[in-house]
Amino acid sequence: MDTPDIDYRLAFEHAPVGMVLSRNRTMVDCNARLCEMFGAARDALVGQSFRVLYPSVAEFERIGKRMEPILNASGRYADNRMMRRLGGLHGAFAGETFWCHVTGHALNRAAPHEAGIWTFEDLGSRRSVKAELTPREREVAAQVMQGLTSKQIGRALAISHRTVELHRAKLMRKYSANTTAELVQKLLAG
Repeated sequence: MDTPDIDYRLAFEHAPVGMVLSRNRTMVDCNARLCEMFGAARDALVGQSFRVLYPSVAEFERIGKRMEPILNASGRYADNRMMRRLGGLHGAFAGETFWCHVTGHALNRAAPHEAGIWTFEDLGSRRSVKAELTPREREVAAQVMQGLTSKQIGRALAISHRTVELHRAKLMRKYSANTTAELVQKLLAG
């Protein structure tokens, strides 16, 4: 059975998730879905540091440091994190934050940020985050959404499990959640 030639550029451009090719944490190319998700034109994203997609520079730096040893070991990384929309295109609101599932593949494990392929999936269905969260609360919330315990989150973020429990309690209050399952549901809903 003959298979038709695949136009990989067309597949990249029309993928159902946001896709980025990167070099040294700078966007070299991106697809239409990423532009739509972040509310920006392609030329506003290409050539920019991923930093512009994060709620803060500190989060960009912290997550970059946290993912490096994982990329070194396996060449792959994935997490849920809070991201920030850039512009007002495609119905987005500039500055609006949303939960995003990010997956990456380092093309060179020895230098994981050198070149990579990244996908972005909007978990918030275009709903903005209703509660104001601190950067650390966002990090803890992202780990809670992965089903990790306070001790596991503490190890992942290099903080004590008691500190994690304090942040988890604040998240429960801010989202009026009685259980972790309810908290995760509300985090995903915004």
